[in-house]
Amino acid sequence: MTSIDILTKTIEVLAIIPALTVHEYSHARVAYAFGDPTAKFQGRLTLNPIKHLDPLGTLLLILYRFGWAKPVPVNPYNMQGDRRKNMMWVSLAGPASNLLFAVVAAFLWGIFADIWYLAVFFNTLFQINLVLAVFNLVPVPPLDGSKILAGLLPARQSYIIYNLERYGPVILLLLVVFNFVGAIIGPPINLLYNLITSFVGLFFPGVFY
Repeated sequence: MTSIDILTKTIEVLAIIPALTVHEYSHARVAYAFGDPTAKFQGRLTLNPIKHLDPLGTLLLILYRFGWAKPVPVNPYNMQGDRRKNMMWVSLAGPASNLLFAVVAAFLWGIFADIWYLAVFFNTLFQINLVLAVFNLVPVPPLDGSKILAGLLPARQSYIIYNLERYGPVILLLLVVFNFVGAIIGPPINLLYNLITSFVGLFFPGVFY
């Protein structure tokens, strides 16, 4: 491995940190907006990545392009209004922030396309944010998609999702081990990649190919 390869890999790893941080911070911020101070009291209402990174989840994201950060603690009983709907919005905040961050990263990739190390950084930041957005929408506990689905379903049916929480990590592990995750999230990631680069490419002809 050459020094350029090592530097490129280092830049790619560094791009993972802000993507994970923004995801978890967004959960904490929306929960706080709904009246739950739990994340704030535990020091998670911050953009300091040290507060959010999970060693295993970060390692998997580096190796396999999907992973996670430390879940933000949320107490729905502190929130005002419909707790299920509030939790749905709190959960949606993470993937939504990653999708928005991906668009910003794509524009920055276009702006700095001629500076190779910045192009690598923003290209990776763009792709990692897409992966986090789509992966977390998979409706398997403890991923955000399960709570979003629970908020969309009628109250009686939503309890089916909550009852699956004890089995969620096992289901998720099986999906990963048997490579179903790639088959599930690959097509929507490719679709979003093409849509965003096609749009941003209108402003930066020749950058995205």
